[in-house]
Amino acid sequence: MEISEKWIGPYSSKHKILLVGEGNFSFSLCLASAFGSAMNITATSLDSEDELCVKYMDAMDNIGILKRFGCDIQHEVDVNKMSFDNSLSLQRYDRIVFNFPHAGSRFFGREFLSRAIEGHKELVRGFLENAEEMLKDDGEIHITHKTTYPFSDWGIKKLANGEGLRLAKKSKFELSQYPGYINKRGSGGRRSNDYFPVGECSTYMFVQS
Repeated sequence: MEISEKWIGPYSSKHKILLVGEGNFSFSLCLASAFGSAMNITATSLDSEDELCVKYMDAMDNIGILKRFGCDIQHEVDVNKMSFDNSLSLQRYDRIVFNFPHAGSRFFGREFLSRAIEGHKELVRGFLENAEEMLKDDGEIHITHKTTYPFSDWGIKKLANGEGLRLAKKSKFELSQYPGYINKRGSGGRRSNDYFPVGECSTYMFVQS
C-alpha cells in the first residue's frame, strides 16, 4: 500500500530534502516528526560532532532521534564547497534549505557594518552557486531570512538573480508552523546555544531561470 504524502509548510514527505547549516538539528527533527520518517532528508552542519556537543545542549539527542528516523546526517559540510563533496555532489534534491544563514566568525563587528554585510553576502552567494548544481530540474532553493534592516541590505533576491535563479515565491515565515524548531545563534562562544528572536522574516523560494 502506498504511504500517503505528508506536508509541513512547503515541505513534503515525497521531496528529497537537503538541509544545510543546521545548528542543533531541531528543524530537521521537526520535519522528520511531521513526516513520520526522515528517509528523504539529508541534514548537515558546518560543525563537527565534537563542536556540536560543546555548542548545543540538545544537538546529539536530536541527531540520535533523526538517525532512528533514517536521516542521513553529515558534519563539517561547508555550503560554499558542498557541490564538490563526494557524499553530496552525486545527489539531486527537490528542496535545498538554508535557514537564517550567518557568516559567524567570518566577520567582525556589528551587523550593520559594511564588512559584516559583505561577509554574509559572500556566504549566501557561495551557497546559491553550489546549491544550484545540486538541484533537480524542478527543484527549489529556500532561504529563510530576516527582512528588517540591516538584514534587508543583504539583497537576497539580487544575489540569487546573479546566480541565474529567479524568485518563485516569498512567504512569511511563521515559527509556530514548525513545532519543536528552536533557532540558535550558532556563534559567539558560550552564547551559541542561545535562542534569538526571528522577528519579521520570510522564506525566499528560488528556481532555476
